[in-house]
Order: sequence, then C-alpha cells, then structure tokens
Amino acid sequence: MDVSEIILTTLVSEFSDLTDIEQATRVTLRLLLAALLGGLLGYERETHGKAAGIRTHMLVCTGAALFVLGAELVGAGDDAMSRVVQGIVAGIGFLGVGTIIKGDNMSSVKGLTTAAGVWMTSAVGVSVGLGLEATAVFATLLMLFILNVLPHFFEGADRKRDP
Repeated sequence: MDVSEIILTTLVSEFSDLTDIEQATRVTLRLLLAALLGGLLGYERETHGKAAGIRTHMLVCTGAALFVLGAELVGAGDDAMSRVVQGIVAGIGFLGVGTIIKGDNMSSVKGLTTAAGVWMTSAVGVSVGLGLEATAVFATLLMLFILNVLPHFFEGADRKRDP
C-alpha cells in the first residue's frame, strides 16, 4: 500500500461517522431544526434590539444539539449523556452572565431576560439533539409567546393601575 492509498483510506475512515442515509438524514434534520428554532428565537430578540440576536441563538441552539447528538452517535449511556447536558447548562450559564449588566444603584439590572432566553435556547437545542423535535418546537412557540404576547398583558395591567 503506497502513501496516497494510506492517506485516502485514513481520510475515508475519519469522515465515516455518518454510516448510512438514515443516520445522515437524522443528523442533518436535527442540526437544521436546531438552527431554525434558534434563529426564530434570535430573530425575536434582535427585532427588540437585544445584544444576543439571531446568530447567537442559532449557535447556542445548534451547539447544544450537536453536543448531545455527538454523544448519542458514539453510544454514550445515560450517565454520560447526563454529564453532557450538565456541561451545556453550566457553560450557557457563563454565557448568560455576560449579558447581565448591573447598574450603579443595585435596583437597575438589565439583561436577565436575554440571559434566560439564551439558557432556554440551549434547552431547545438539547431537546432537538435528543430527538425530541415536537417538544422543542412546542417550547420554542411557548418561549415566543412569553416574549411577545405576555408583556402586553402586563402593559394593560399597568395602565389600569395608573390614575
């Protein structure tokens, strides 16, 4: 076997993690769905002028899905999958801290909703990565409701209280 054959064989073996069309379709569907759902959530945040916008949410959601999906593809057991999810939650916590700004007077805090949104977006990604696509879609719709519709209920309540 000459050097070029060894290199070609090595390259083929290194890129052989998607062994059949079913597995390739599953991986593609999950990653694209994670990017789409993350994009929807990020678009909502971006249209409201928030720092963490469409790209951030797409990356968080797709990254979380990929961590879980990668662990699943190598046959990780429940204990290993639990550690992967714990790592995602902890890592996103650090990312969320970066979006929170505390004002000089302790009563002014901004970015909590953005931090919670990034955290929730990672949960959507984990759900997609685990193959819980319907749950992830429902959670995304619920999050969009919370961010877009729910504030209008409170605005109305505030107007009723103001004399």
